Amino acid sequence: MKSIVCEKPNEFKMVEVERPELKTGEALVRIRRIGICGTDYHAYRGNQPFFSYPRTLGHELSGEIESIDENPADLKPGDQVSVIPYMNCGECIACRNGKTNCCTDMKVLGVHIEGGMSEWITVPYNHLVKTEGLTLDQSAMIEPLSIGAHAIRRSELKQGEYVLIIGAGPIGLGVMAFAKHEGAKVIAMDVNEERLEFCRKWARVDYTVNALDNPVEKLIEITKGEMPTVVFDATGNSKSMADAFNYPAHGGKLIYVGLTKGNISFDDPDFHKKELTLMGSRNATREDFEYVVNAVHHGGVDIESYITHRTSFDEMINLFEEWLTPEAKVIKAVVEV
Repeated sequence: MKSIVCEKPNEFKMVEVERPELKTGEALVRIRRIGICGTDYHAYRGNQPFFSYPRTLGHELSGEIESIDENPADLKPGDQVSVIPYMNCGECIACRNGKTNCCTDMKVLGVHIEGGMSEWITVPYNHLVKTEGLTLDQSAMIEPLSIGAHAIRRSELKQGEYVLIIGAGPIGLGVMAFAKHEGAKVIAMDVNEERLEFCRKWARVDYTVNALDNPVEKLIEITKGEMPTVVFDATGNSKSMADAFNYPAHGGKLIYVGLTKGNISFDDPDFHKKELTLMGSRNATREDFEYVVNAVHHGGVDIESYITHRTSFDEMINLFEEWLTPEAKVIKAVVEV
């Protein structure tokens, strides 16, 4: 079968490898769609934490089950599925407490172990979510959107709250969409006016703020001097993540959805004065996947507009560099297999 391998930073290679052998508890899945995310771009450029080369990328996946044994989920050959790419141990303190998304021995497809940028992969059946009634495109987008849904669930935001989401990339957009779904007053912040316009049209945010144009003043004006009670940073940019401490209201929350290398510092007296809650939000759980499947199924998320670029499996290597340029204006790229 064909597989695309990132041999080293800035180098992909199409290779022929053996089709994986099915083991007990697994399903053989014919991959049909692969979403390209920030992790893939960072890995390609050599900027992804917890990463080694060579590696087959790809963790935003949808496909069809080709082979599977009897299983408690009643999954069958021919079923269309989305893949939960976070391989957790099931035994550590996080897993025992239902926090499978932050397992102490987490192995993410396409990051710590080989991913799904192949024609077939084997996946534990308990990491598959049936997506009957959705398209293959929609099924592949369940994973990135679930990250946003998980962050919203973690924040415990309330209807009517002013919520700020910093970063209008695919993950930030997902946070915006589900913040709106939960009834929040949503403020989008980015440095790119075109992205902010997309936030208004796609996520139907209530307000937009350019991070380069006196953002604190704008937030004070929007919230009538009180500032947002919940702030999400989905940029993965260390300066943005440090600046984000300036935006929550007294008694508010700051949730880091994006990941960066290195340290982030903040002013402790201000942190204590406001009695802020600082959270990390990592990956997603099956509960989040099922929440997103339901939302997409009922028309709550516009996947067609979310996907802005696509190509075939054979042509992906030729287009990947172009997708990295600002001129390409990529929101979400999808590979058809």
